[in-house]
Amino acid sequence: MRVKFAYAVTIAAAVAMSTACSKKSDGEASTGASAASSASAPAAAAPPPPASEAATVVKIGHVAPLTGLQAHLGKDNENGARLALEEISAQGLTIDGHPIKLVLDAQDDAADPRTGTEAAQRLIDDKVVAVIGHMNSGVSIPAAKIYSDANVAQISPSTTNPQYTKQGFKTTFRVVATDALQGPVLADYAAKTLHAKKVVIVDDTSAYGRGLADEFSKTAQTSGIKVLSREATSEKTRDYKAILTKIKRSQPDVVMYGGMDVTGGPFIKEAAAAGIKAKILAGDGVCTDKVAALAGDAVQNLVCSEAGLALSKMDKGADFSQKYEARFHTPVQIYAPFTYDAMYVIVDAMKRANSIDAPKVLAAIASTDFNGLTGHIAFDDKGDLKGGTITLYDFKDGKKNVLDVVKQ
Repeated sequence: MRVKFAYAVTIAAAVAMSTACSKKSDGEASTGASAASSASAPAAAAPPPPASEAATVVKIGHVAPLTGLQAHLGKDNENGARLALEEISAQGLTIDGHPIKLVLDAQDDAADPRTGTEAAQRLIDDKVVAVIGHMNSGVSIPAAKIYSDANVAQISPSTTNPQYTKQGFKTTFRVVATDALQGPVLADYAAKTLHAKKVVIVDDTSAYGRGLADEFSKTAQTSGIKVLSREATSEKTRDYKAILTKIKRSQPDVVMYGGMDVTGGPFIKEAAAAGIKAKILAGDGVCTDKVAALAGDAVQNLVCSEAGLALSKMDKGADFSQKYEARFHTPVQIYAPFTYDAMYVIVDAMKRANSIDAPKVLAAIASTDFNGLTGHIAFDDKGDLKGGTITLYDFKDGKKNVLDVVKQ
């Protein structure tokens, strides 16, 4: 272990007490020596420093967009990790007989691949024992190599693109299902529940949005749904008039949107204003409380998915929600429960490894068998969550409402 302990106070106390004892004699002849001993007693009997001062600092990284259009989601993720860290710290953590002080090393990746790799390198330079992040597939995928080169575990709470764990790195893990499950669940809903025959697919060209759209498209076509067109926007698009005009002309039964809530909300609102009646399907990037405010009344035309169990369906979801709101004075957005569990998984691995060395913690994470807030957590040989879950939602009175839960 990389642990340093200060014994100076203890040694000084022992020496002082030994000296005092050697001077003491029977009877009143010991008065002077006793006085001398009493004078030195405060220094000799000084208590050891509090455990928090003697504890070894262990940094756990968290990285997500804390600035920019997706900051509300990134901060939600950070809050979940912080809440878990504070709980663990309040209980006290000891590894290999030594007190540990956990510190959250929070970095901002601005949902940008280049900024994200720079943030990843800072975490490695800070000697974190493991990392929770990144939020976005397009950032997690390139950053993964940096963690792999350093032999530091990376647990993403929200990266759903299958490519993330297909790179062959032994350091990549995720605690959510992938788009290889999420896309087909959305397509099955379109085919079996909505009985759709024609669909237009729109994505924001990000690794996440395009990847989810690709998975949806494959299953939709095998289910007999005709893909009329694939349309592309960007994460900065704010005017969808040209695309919506084309969509309205083709008259699809369903429009599938791959992207985030900051663009998905306006897209849904503008689609309704353009007179498009088709149901809009979207993935977890759109499936937030904020999308209701962005889409307005048109949000009732949305069905979206999350790559995990709904907070309302978790055994201790209500308790977590209450603790979260009391601590951060805002409701849970989406993936805070998963960052919360990721923190507990890392600490569980530290305990099982009886070490704070990153490579040993990494090895223990691979064999995780943990019952968390979000459910049972164990990883396959690629680092994917075993037994992933997808939750489907619609919106009633502007609030998310669970439609169905699909397990792998």
